Amino acid sequence: MTYTAPTGGQQRGAERIAPPFHVGPAGPWQPVREGLARQGNAVVHTTWGEWLPVALTDPALRPMLGRDWQRYRGTVDPAARYRFVASRLAVKYTAAAALDADPAELDLSYKIGGRPYLRGFGQIDISLSHTDDVIAVGVSLHGRIGVDAEPADRHMSFDLLQGHMCTPAERAELAALPAEERGAAMLRLWTLKEAYTKALGQGLRMGFTEFGFDVDGPELLAPDGSRAARGEWAFATHRVLGRYLISVACHDSGLDPARDTRVSTMLDAGFMAAVAEVLDAGCPPA
Repeated sequence: MTYTAPTGGQQRGAERIAPPFHVGPAGPWQPVREGLARQGNAVVHTTWGEWLPVALTDPALRPMLGRDWQRYRGTVDPAARYRFVASRLAVKYTAAAALDADPAELDLSYKIGGRPYLRGFGQIDISLSHTDDVIAVGVSLHGRIGVDAEPADRHMSFDLLQGHMCTPAERAELAALPAEERGAAMLRLWTLKEAYTKALGQGLRMGFTEFGFDVDGPELLAPDGSRAARGEWAFATHRVLGRYLISVACHDSGLDPARDTRVSTMLDAGFMAAVAEVLDAGCPPA
């Protein structure tokens, strides 16, 4: 269900982002490929409890986690440990659906700042967010993607937070809203800003007062309220599971990515056959 801003405005550009859908270890995973084919991106959400049986019983968990195994084993608190493993499994299963690959074959790694990526698969970008018992994962073919999930009932105090997260234009718009609508509008802005900075790879290192959004529709704005993008960014906010907001930021790099992301078709068959012949002959190519 799409979250509607309190003022009733439309989410410009939201049609370019595939709506998030619910998955578990058994899927359904086909919508990931459908979203990539239609919009060039896909977003899934799940709960960590759904992945607990896999974490507790799967004998292949260690190779599945790969480099995350030591962090998983070193997490003392059981709840934090299983939330961690659930989020990593959700990322790998989602990416595997996009790539038509075995999740255990994917090497999940992290850039400076903690942004996840798949080693050797630069044709897709991924983003991860989790809060309470919900996990959200986004994948994109067109460029950077960022997702953020927050409880829909999270309290946001305008008086306390306006100076830390709002541009002058946002403060003016929020101040004009009825008091009972202001908190929900601020939470929506917060999730959009989190998603955008995650897509940029900056997270909370980028000041939230350095950019903004209009209150009745997620268009990227400068601090004075003027437009800060030319359509290369798309944003959307959705309410899921009745109690969470998920915001998504997608960048379109302007390139024409290959829609077929399957591992089996990423390399040219003729080229690979020639390489195989050279290797079989035991001599380098002329």
